[in-house]
Formats: sequence, structure tokens, C-alpha cells
Amino acid sequence: MILFIANKNYSSWSLRPWVLMRALGIDFEERVMPFKPGSNWEAFRDFSPSGKVPALVLPETTLWDSLAITEYLYESHSSVWPSERLARAWARCATAEMHSGFPVLREVCSMSCGVRMSLYEPNAALNKELERIDELWCEGLNSFAGPYLAGAQFTAVDAFFAPVVFRLQTYGLVLGDQAQEYAELMLAHPAMRQWYKEALQEVWRDTPHDAECQKYSRVVEDLRAD
Repeated sequence: MILFIANKNYSSWSLRPWVLMRALGIDFEERVMPFKPGSNWEAFRDFSPSGKVPALVLPETTLWDSLAITEYLYESHSSVWPSERLARAWARCATAEMHSGFPVLREVCSMSCGVRMSLYEPNAALNKELERIDELWCEGLNSFAGPYLAGAQFTAVDAFFAPVVFRLQTYGLVLGDQAQEYAELMLAHPAMRQWYKEALQEVWRDTPHDAECQKYSRVVEDLRAD
């Protein structure tokens, strides 16, 4: 199977299935399709019905939604979700909340792994969402004994919050001690480290995306390759 993704520096949606499959040792072929100025609709429609990434191309069909990809993988790889019933139910709730929620975080802190940003001013709506993330992470860690959100193993719920972890690093956002320790654990995971390393090596630039990042923040440091 082939997983189509966009720039690792920018594409939070691509990261979710990629890091899940890498972390669990699920074999796939990676195809990177860099974002281009303007609309990517025509180019991405060659492999994705929605004209968006990620897209998992299978011999018999194509899956174009990260949550649908996750559920498809679960049917043949049970480790995608926690084995314990309550942990699995909680993980699905938290994943769905991340999949459709936190609009302020997405708007104000657009993902860009290879830069360090400083917010121009405090944002009450952003802080409210960060408090919810802190609460959610601590609930999972305390309910299922960690060190990952739903227990001892990396599962889909961790993959769906992986872009949040990179955003914390990029924008210098700070959560409570327990949530911060989890974020550090995630950054140290081999799959996350591989994504980050390859994001830094990319030379493609998505100017509109960079402009989005600078709408609410100033660039403190750019660690990407020239």
C-alpha cells in the first residue's frame, strides 16, 4: 500500500497515519507530494478523491481520511487501538475530539516543525484549548497508567496528538508537568524523531503556510535546510 503525504514540515494530517504506521511497524510505501502555491486540487486529485492528503492507496480502493485509514489498519493490526475495552473507547473519543476540534490551535499555531515561533500576544481562546488538551492528556495518563495516552503502548490516539506535540515545541507552549513529560516522551519516539529529521531536511517552502504562521507569531529561529 502507498501512503501519499505532503511536506513533513507542514502537513499535520499527513503525520497522523505516517507516524502510526512507522511506530507500529506497518509496512507501506511513502510518496511525498509537496504543497505548491495556490490550490493543490488538480495535482492531488491524481491520487486522492478529496484532493487532499493523506491518502492511502490500496490495490482495491483509496482511503482519503486519516481516521478512516486508522480504522482500516485496525482490522488487520489490532495494536492500532488499545487492547483493553475501556482504554480503547476512551482513545477513540479523544481521537475524534482531536480529529474535529481545537480550531483555535489550528488557526493560531499552524504546524511548522522546523521553526521556532513566539506569539505576538496572549490568546485567551488558545489558552482554553490548551487547558482542555492538558486535561485530556492527564486523564488518559492517569486512567491507563501511561506512559502513552491510553496505556503502555503507542496507539492511534498518540498519533492523532502528534501534531500538537510538534506545535508545543514550535511555539514554546507550556502545559502542566505531567502533560509536558508526555510531550517530551513523544518527541523522543523514534518515529517522531525520523519525521522531524526529514522535515528539517526539506528545502520546499509553502509561502502561504509560512505567512499563516507569522500572522500570530514572529519567527525566532529557522532550523530548516537552505
